[in-house]
Amino acid sequence: MAERGPEPAAAAVAALPPEVRAQLAELELELSEGDITQKGYEKKRSKLLSPYSPQTRETDSTGQKDRNQTPTAAQTSAPSKYHRARSGGARDERYRSDIHTEAVQAALAKHKEQKMALPMPTKRRSTFVQSPADACTPPENVSAPPDVTATAPSSSIRPANIDLPPSGIVKGVHKGPSRSSLMDTADGVPVSSRVSTKIQQLLNTLKRPKRPPLKEFFVDDSEEIVEVPQPDPNQPKPEGRQMTPVKGEPLGVICNWPPALESALQRWGSTQAKCPCLTGLDVTGKPVYTLTYGKLWSRSLKLAYTLLNKLGTRNEPVLKAGDRVALVYPNNDPVMFMVAFYGCLLAEVIPVPIEVPLTRKDAGGQQIGFLLGSCGIALALTSEICLKGLPKTQNGEIVQFKGWPRLKWVVTDSKYLSKPPKDWQPHISPAGTEPAYIEYKTSKEGSVMGVTVSRLAMLSHCQALSQACNYSEGETVVNVLDFKKDAGLWHGMFANVMNKMHTISVPYSVMKTCPLSWVQRVHAHKAKVALVKCRDLHWAMMAHRDQRDVSLSSLRMLIVTDGANPWSVSSCDAFLSLFQSHGLKPEAICPCATSAEAMTVAIRRPGVPGAPLPGRAILSMNGLSYGVIRVNTEDKNSALTVQDVGHVMPGGMMCIVKPDGLPQLCKTDEIGEICVSSRTGGMMYFGLAGVTKNTFEVIPVSSSGSPVGDVPFIRSGLLGFVGPGSLVFVVGKIDGLLMVSGRRHNADDIVATGLAVESMKTVYRGR
Repeated sequence: MAERGPEPAAAAVAALPPEVRAQLAELELELSEGDITQKGYEKKRSKLLSPYSPQTRETDSTGQKDRNQTPTAAQTSAPSKYHRARSGGARDERYRSDIHTEAVQAALAKHKEQKMALPMPTKRRSTFVQSPADACTPPENVSAPPDVTATAPSSSIRPANIDLPPSGIVKGVHKGPSRSSLMDTADGVPVSSRVSTKIQQLLNTLKRPKRPPLKEFFVDDSEEIVEVPQPDPNQPKPEGRQMTPVKGEPLGVICNWPPALESALQRWGSTQAKCPCLTGLDVTGKPVYTLTYGKLWSRSLKLAYTLLNKLGTRNEPVLKAGDRVALVYPNNDPVMFMVAFYGCLLAEVIPVPIEVPLTRKDAGGQQIGFLLGSCGIALALTSEICLKGLPKTQNGEIVQFKGWPRLKWVVTDSKYLSKPPKDWQPHISPAGTEPAYIEYKTSKEGSVMGVTVSRLAMLSHCQALSQACNYSEGETVVNVLDFKKDAGLWHGMFANVMNKMHTISVPYSVMKTCPLSWVQRVHAHKAKVALVKCRDLHWAMMAHRDQRDVSLSSLRMLIVTDGANPWSVSSCDAFLSLFQSHGLKPEAICPCATSAEAMTVAIRRPGVPGAPLPGRAILSMNGLSYGVIRVNTEDKNSALTVQDVGHVMPGGMMCIVKPDGLPQLCKTDEIGEICVSSRTGGMMYFGLAGVTKNTFEVIPVSSSGSPVGDVPFIRSGLLGFVGPGSLVFVVGKIDGLLMVSGRRHNADDIVATGLAVESMKTVYRGR
């Protein structure tokens, strides 16, 4: 390594102004980086020092001789990175100049005052764009080397066109404490040094981030990721004329129909006391108890008297007319439920049947609790057996169910009821618009709403069912449905009392152990009517081999209450093919469509023996996905076969409206929501005025937007159309409607597809 220059040269350089020494330091770095040649360095250095004293020029020549005597100077100044790497990082004499040493000392002095902090990354950008940090004005109190503190002000030391380097390592400077001599502090305060523009650009590049700013991650680029569905130019569109509301047959006036349902109970309980009304089965499927019309009347009377007179004092009764009470009875106890329901009707209180709570934190029970609270219910009726099975605290009290209001529990077993005086009679008036009962309904979101049914709607519905099903006195009905709601309640608890029929209730627990039990009850009691779902048909077929000596020849109506589902047609066909040899008549299968709001929407009437069966609708799945009706051929895999659910109920009127937006009437070949106008539907969602108006007070409009009449309709929540012969077809439900890329798909059809195909082999395209 070459020796350092003589001391006088260093003293002469130290006497130069600071700006000159800074420029000399820059020249030193440019030479070390290879930005200029040795000759260019000497020329610029001579030009820089020429205005000063001859002693300085002497010093310059002396220093030049020293550098010429250094054998490694030309080698280390080569611009090749390869040669710089080959040098092994040996320190060159140029890096030990006094100007460089002073700059290092100044930077270290400033570095001790302010702690170094690494800058946060910033976005990469062009090196020709000056960042706001680069354009900042340095503070006036910039520290200078100790020996030049009395020199020119900082404004003359720092020209405005010089970029100050940010914090970072300068390329070409050896490791060690001196590397900070050419760096800014972390907060942008510069040191007394001057660097080249290239070094500044390099440090600015290192300072910028390798990832985009956070805000760029939230740019809405969904159009690039997900293809926006465009309307298919070949999609089918409805071509028919605008439909007109379809009317059902007139509701006939029968002379012996009672003015109220309670009047029918009073009539049969007084004149036909020995006739059977309801039979319950035990866990083995055998009859365990039969409730006669006389017993039903007397027990209901006792309960009504107890509710009105024995729960409180005469001045402060617990219940009064119009109050609401909860009915909590298990699904295997229809007798106690029936007594409680008619007891509430006679007392003019409004029953709200609910499910039995099993645990304190039952998730579904919380929604039921919301319904009970909104209805203002403070009293729950139950049986002694059910009360013993409810969860209790350590003190033996019934637990407070989560989300439920505080309830007083009343046991309705006969031994706990008070016999009314002979002069006491319930107040039975002709059916009006006052509420009779509330049936709960669970929406698609899981919320529970209460559909309020008036006494007039309850009576009119019983009359319509009696006329459509041609019910007559003394007939036996086998009910496999839930007797607390929907068709199980309407046929098994209301219409049977209207017509003095005998209902045999088959609980769900019996169906689990003996799926053929309802078929055995039809055979044993020569039942005329059976109320089932498709699942009951399927289970009976699976258990058919267990017992073959059964006859279904007595059935004139096999009412399939979920006949609106797409898979019902295959279940009905399979059941008929298996049990037709056991006397089942093809015309006895009667699918129907129901909803909690519109009650029975349509039902197929019992057919005449030998008459042709109603036709099937074989529809294009592609057309259905666009909401239009296109007839298809049965041999195509993309076709959906649906069966009719009969005609509009007697006394009712039906129309089909678009499922979205205004209730505009659909065209004759268009799928829409079925709406019904009659006296047999619900009147409101209890306590929900806004939702009620949109469901129970619908006024259909034409394509021009003008109202079609002034008669309000009720939305049924069913999707379908009216086919030839005014037959009603249902293809799904609003709650099960799925919209995918502008096309409609129905959750019920997904289930039907899974049941119709062998998934291990194939799934048909389009299904």
